[in-house]
Amino acid sequence: MASNTFGKLFAVTTFGESHGPAIGCVVDGCPPGLALAPEDFRHDLERRATGRTRHTSARREADEVEILSGVYEGITTGTPIALLVRNTDARSKDYAKIADQFRPGHADYTYWQKYGVRDPRGGGRSSARETTMRVAAGVIARKWLAGRHGVRVLGYMSQLGEVTPGRRDLSAVEDNPFFWPDATQVPALEAYMDALRKSGDSVGARVDVIATGLPPGWGEPVYGKLDAELAGALMGINAVKGVEIGDGFASVAQRGSEHRDAIDAAGFASNHAGGVLGGISSGQPLRCSVAFKPTSSLRLPVDSLDTDGNPVEVVTTGRHDPCVGIRATPICEAMVALVLMDQALRHRAQCGDVGDVTPRVPPGKP
Repeated sequence: MASNTFGKLFAVTTFGESHGPAIGCVVDGCPPGLALAPEDFRHDLERRATGRTRHTSARREADEVEILSGVYEGITTGTPIALLVRNTDARSKDYAKIADQFRPGHADYTYWQKYGVRDPRGGGRSSARETTMRVAAGVIARKWLAGRHGVRVLGYMSQLGEVTPGRRDLSAVEDNPFFWPDATQVPALEAYMDALRKSGDSVGARVDVIATGLPPGWGEPVYGKLDAELAGALMGINAVKGVEIGDGFASVAQRGSEHRDAIDAAGFASNHAGGVLGGISSGQPLRCSVAFKPTSSLRLPVDSLDTDGNPVEVVTTGRHDPCVGIRATPICEAMVALVLMDQALRHRAQCGDVGDVTPRVPPGKP
């Protein structure tokens, strides 16, 4: 299995490479009757795109979405929705010198071992360029979730290198290039990234995602657990090395008396579980956290081997992100939305006749 398809009832298949003529996806299982137009994709694709600030790669793609099928007169028909985005600013010559070298920290060596051949231009299929189509598919999921269930998905950067926010003001997130929740720290982050870029090095980041409005009941009790599928989806994003649901690894140091989320008539007293109990949504806000590794494409030299097994010194030139996490927030939001829509449709298919079950505990504290 090539595993280029994600989801069960709401299935997304992506295709294309970083420096090919185009990238795209096919979204199968979207219910009919959803209003959808090319302009619906523009906002989130611009949030993900490079070249908008000096803190990301200088590659600047138009990222205009073409809807090839599944939409008639602005309405989804229930048939597969095919989306295409043409690559307009690829610069393949930047990779000519390292086409026969394995870049440490990249998928070069593992792709070579798996397939016996690889596309060295921008990492080919392993490039973060592929996530454009995840964000595009996520636009459809977010629109359906909001319209049908009132679900909202919001992400923000919660750590950049060793820097953490002084406060969490989610109203500030969309007003700066870092998706940072503390506006007072943005000038310092600008200076931090300027110094990092001049040094030729890179840094990692952490992104948090919160989804509100989920009803209780989404998710499966054993093999399709909501938190397990969220973890798998988020781990599938390029450069991700860790995922937490709720308190995550902080739970190790907690006592059970602290971690369990007490319930009374006013709702849940806390949300250490992150909105998931036994693999099923509790109705509380869903909380996820994602750790991104530092970018491995650096102009600083590093030892490696070429495809003939000879030692080489690799220096990566071209256009690269000093921190891939800076533009990862909309990608994380999209993957959460895709999982939630798939789970919503699966819940409707099996348990749509169950109806409201009492008592319904209010969400309580986030």
